[in-house]
Amino acid sequence: MGEITVLVPEDEGEAALADVAGVEVVRYDPGGELPAAAARAQVLVPPFLAPTTAVSVVERLPELRLVQLLTAGAEAWVGRLPAGVALSDCRGAHSGATAEWIVGALISVYRHFPQFVRAQVARRWDYHVTDTLAGKRVLIVGAGDVAEHTVRRLAPFEVATTLVARRARPGVHGIDEVHHLLGQHDACVVIVPLTEATRGLIDAEFLAAMPDGALLVNAARGPVADTDALTAELTSGRLLAALDVTEPEPLPADHPLWAAQGLFLCPHVGGSVPGRLERAYHIAAEQIAAFVRGEEPPNLVADGY
Repeated sequence: MGEITVLVPEDEGEAALADVAGVEVVRYDPGGELPAAAARAQVLVPPFLAPTTAVSVVERLPELRLVQLLTAGAEAWVGRLPAGVALSDCRGAHSGATAEWIVGALISVYRHFPQFVRAQVARRWDYHVTDTLAGKRVLIVGAGDVAEHTVRRLAPFEVATTLVARRARPGVHGIDEVHHLLGQHDACVVIVPLTEATRGLIDAEFLAAMPDGALLVNAARGPVADTDALTAELTSGRLLAALDVTEPEPLPADHPLWAAQGLFLCPHVGGSVPGRLERAYHIAAEQIAAFVRGEEPPNLVADGY
């Protein structure tokens, strides 16, 4: 077998794949004309956080056999690739950064950092007693790599964590128990991938099962939550929330969620830290190397995961 042509959009991709045997690395401009080598490309690497429109490039790659993502979220590509084209995600690349954001968001809400920033801007000395993360009971819905990193980072704060996954296993509860478990926890962190099974998971019933004053942290994808139901709970003041994602995204300036009290909102920055591309391409190179060897990439996406 000759070299396998891989299309990459960044310098970091060229550098990461330079030492992978059996690979011809070709740069391409995601928003421009494809190079002539695209006609023989078997692997496509879309840009980090590529828009959903990026899927259209697949139609111009007749020899394509694998799409290798730089993010763990694969929802924009699942079910939209031709038969015979595999999909591999970048699970593990951004777990530490996302877990760091989760811990930071929890601390920010409990210690009232957003309120203090607003007071600083207004030059107002707003002394008051805040809540604390220490001793909280946190339910983590999603028991993958990000959850493992989150549990480790929360442990020094004396936080009790409970994990929930699609199916129960030793030390992990099944998703069918989530409504019962919500009532026993002070906060719920959601870090599931967006699939047909998780779309709208955080609905009115889910939110109603959370105790008064509980904190919801969504570090997954916006459509995992019912925005209207969440906005209603926040507007009433019954719940708190820290969101790194919304639906729609970006959030329109006139959306009522902006004015909801008890909301700490970030513009999808959980994994957007220095070194993100280097880490992503390190994982991508491992997946592509396995593909070149004729093996199944370890991060092959199946059933949306």
